[in-house]
Amino acid sequence: MAERLQKFLAKSGIGSRRYCENLIKSNQITLNGKIAEIGSVVHQDDIIEYEGKIITYTESETKLLILNKPEKVLSSSKREKNIPIVFDFLPSGKSKVRWISIGRLDINSSGLMLFTNDGNFANFCMHPSSMIDREYLVRARGNFTSEKRKQMLSGITIDGDIYKLSDIVEGEKISSNQWFSVCLMSGKNKEVRKLFNAVDLEVSRLKRTRFGPIFLPSSLKRGQCIELSNKEIDSLKNYGT
Repeated sequence: MAERLQKFLAKSGIGSRRYCENLIKSNQITLNGKIAEIGSVVHQDDIIEYEGKIITYTESETKLLILNKPEKVLSSSKREKNIPIVFDFLPSGKSKVRWISIGRLDINSSGLMLFTNDGNFANFCMHPSSMIDREYLVRARGNFTSEKRKQMLSGITIDGDIYKLSDIVEGEKISSNQWFSVCLMSGKNKEVRKLFNAVDLEVSRLKRTRFGPIFLPSSLKRGQCIELSNKEIDSLKNYGT
């Protein structure tokens, strides 16, 4: 075996390649007793350590979980005060699987979140080149017009970045509130909320309902998670091809 250190760490289930790269940059990884550097190549007999433990690579079967995230829960592995985190809702047992989050939802959003034990798979799902779209159910307050629809689909520059929807479908309207189903190709931080705010629409509910070919099951209650099948994993790997 001879491969880049960050790829080795991702394969070992430490996290995504970007996360592992940050661990190396922050001097948290040692290679044969010395602080590892970005670009290091590891071989089968090398000793890699993280948090005082030797990391060994075993080719394990890719697993995928779907969680129906409740609101008021952080999409983080780090706890802040007494706020619950998404990892509180994942299964724990003798296998001690290190779950990696595929994307995030902000604390006030709910719905579909995916977790895997495979760092490379997580990186694939999150990378823009994979062209995996996301779908959300949105309730917003304000006056929606055809001009606002056009802006949201063509793209709006916010803080130097371009945000845009790939589709928007109007739903039921109750008083000043209206429901929308929206799709987008990227997963930028609070992208849906920022787009609606940019056209003077105030989001009061936001729920992710789909990630590529994976839909949030209507039977999956908030705070519950289930493991997906190999067929569903393959559908995500082959999505858009």
